Amino acid sequence: MKTHDQSNTDASRRAFLSGAGAAAGLVAAGAVFPVAATAQAAPSTPKPAGARGEGQFWPNDTRLAVSISMQFEAGGQPPKGTDSPFPKVDFPASVPADLAANSWFAYGYREGIPRMLDLWDRHGVKVTAHIIGEAAKRHPELAREIVARGHEASGHGPRWSSQYAMSRAEEKLFLQQAAGMVEEVTGQRPVGYNANWLRRGPNTLSLLQELGYVYHIDDLSRDEPFIEQVNGKDFVVVPYTLRNNDILLIEGRNYSPSAFLEQIKLDFDQLYEEAGTRRRMMSVSAHDRISGSPQMVRVWDEFLRYAKSRPGVAFMRKDEIARYALSSPLTLREVEAI
Repeated sequence: MKTHDQSNTDASRRAFLSGAGAAAGLVAAGAVFPVAATAQAAPSTPKPAGARGEGQFWPNDTRLAVSISMQFEAGGQPPKGTDSPFPKVDFPASVPADLAANSWFAYGYREGIPRMLDLWDRHGVKVTAHIIGEAAKRHPELAREIVARGHEASGHGPRWSSQYAMSRAEEKLFLQQAAGMVEEVTGQRPVGYNANWLRRGPNTLSLLQELGYVYHIDDLSRDEPFIEQVNGKDFVVVPYTLRNNDILLIEGRNYSPSAFLEQIKLDFDQLYEEAGTRRRMMSVSAHDRISGSPQMVRVWDEFLRYAKSRPGVAFMRKDEIARYALSSPLTLREVEAI
């Protein structure tokens, strides 16, 4: 039986969700896709880049940009055989699903994403949500709420598949579905992409460019955004992270939330120091079923307070970072893509 407080919370949440669909459409139409479609547009009133020095590498006197990825994957996983904290089991064909693992993933949409959305709101932080298409289709109210609260909806595949092993035609359809499913639910067309476990194939970047994506994150090679030439045009890389990744460090491993907090603080401190003389970006990852747990939200809350206590720190969505990288003459350019 629900308590009076729980009922009030649920009622408030239902009231928000009832208007989320319309709000999502307004957010997508007015703030994200039309700007990203032009690719060269920069965020509002940035300061011109001048001599290399503090405050010249990001807009509005920002010293360090912090980029948070929130993976919305719950409901998009295969019924059995997927990564989870449970030991691997070879289920016979007569068993249609791994019920234990699926309950682990269900936590992500039942508890994790709602808890994290409230956390981001408390701190005024906007994030990039990498959304599996099937997750959006199965939980449309939650997908719409993510966008309605001002976060970016990025492509993460229609489902978990070995994208790197697909033919060019198969992968093109896969990427079209990835964008189309999220757009159908949220009203926002993804302009960024994240492959399953970062494992893109030889045709992925060419197809992303061809299909109108502006950036991808499947690269760990820098601590700042950079530009590659793909199909003879500029394409942005907004690097991802494994060192600040909750799934790599926390899920099913003997690694405490407090250790995660200490690690990301150290990472922040070093990048903040370096940011006095060069463009620096900190990437941090938050998966729905992991960072949405009670103790991890406490960790995130403390980290956000810590980072915001330093002057010149801005939390930026990846589409904002990509657009600014395209507009800035200081953005690094790689001769060839990895």
